[in-house]
Amino acid sequence: MAHRTRPPSRICASCCGFASAAITLGGRDRHGPLRTITAHCPSCDGTGIARPTRVREGARV
Repeated sequence: MAHRTRPPSRICASCCGFASAAITLGGRDRHGPLRTITAHCPSCDGTGIARPTRVREGARV
């Protein structure tokens, strides 16, 4: 029987691990490169890892 050497990863379900994306605003600045902004996943705050779920005592699942 094979044993896992590490626990399973906790990849964010909202972004599937791709936590940040560069989005073009259209056009270029005066030096030539495209104008971009970075957007982060709101669920994991740009880490790509799901937050641990807290089980409250006495709560039904």
